[in-house]
Amino acid sequence: MADRLDELLARERFAILDGGLATELERAGCELDDPLWSARVLLDEPARLTRVHRRFVEAGAEILATASYQATIPGLVARGLDEREARAALRQTVSLARAAAEPATLVAASIGSYGAYLADGSEYRGDYGLDRQALVEFHRPRLRELSAAGPDLLAFETIPDAVEAEAIAELLAREPGPRAWVSFSLRPDASLRISDGTPLARAVRPLLGHPRVAALGVNCLGPREVLAAVEALASLAPLTAIVAYPNSGERWVHPRPGGPGCWAGAGTELEEFQTLAGRWAAAGARLIGGCCRTRPRHIAALVELRAQLDAQP
Repeated sequence: MADRLDELLARERFAILDGGLATELERAGCELDDPLWSARVLLDEPARLTRVHRRFVEAGAEILATASYQATIPGLVARGLDEREARAALRQTVSLARAAAEPATLVAASIGSYGAYLADGSEYRGDYGLDRQALVEFHRPRLRELSAAGPDLLAFETIPDAVEAEAIAELLAREPGPRAWVSFSLRPDASLRISDGTPLARAVRPLLGHPRVAALGVNCLGPREVLAAVEALASLAPLTAIVAYPNSGERWVHPRPGGPGCWAGAGTELEEFQTLAGRWAAAGARLIGGCCRTRPRHIAALVELRAQLDAQP
């Protein structure tokens, strides 16, 4: 049976995701230097989250990701919530996105990697060394709460570790809920290896043909690094939608493991971002958006691109 994502993809050559939620929150004056990152605003100023979600909807986003990327039950409890309150906060991320959405807008419940929970840059290294069962147990409570909140999709984001991909495949086979996309973080060296060094082709194997996997892809890499990954995934999974949502071209760096991080380098110009996105679409990407440091104007550029492509004979 077709779900809302299938219906959207049947109408459009590609669906348009949102951009960097945390980036817009920072521009709105929110202080996000916190292990909870954008989820800090969930606790302090939830109405501001809805307003920022709305900016992306107004720019043309058709799928909104919730502010739960770095929100976990242990992380929320560490901030002083009891477990019941932490579970309610996770469900609230879906409600806040829904409040910003148009009737046709889909909501994807964001689930960051274990490395995102560590808040030390591990989602760009994948070197946290847990076995599959430990990762299943880590992700299961959040997966259950977010699924119960009724999102249209789950979004496992910035996955750097091949064992974590195996854990996600197991969870999706065992736990009820909507379909999911799974997107990986890659090494910035054109090797098509995920951050822990595993070849992308091997990392996606547990997810290929999985009935709960709606899309496979990459996120938070540079825009110029996306095309090769889309081409590889389109070859590996010809019947699965490909999702691509890079950062602005800047790169998150940690001077030392566990130390404070910062964004470095120059972002891709908007015109180049739009041109590159056209190549991703031509290569088979069906869900396209932006990650860190991308803004509503990047989403508006994708809307313009799609209109241009649709107008071509």
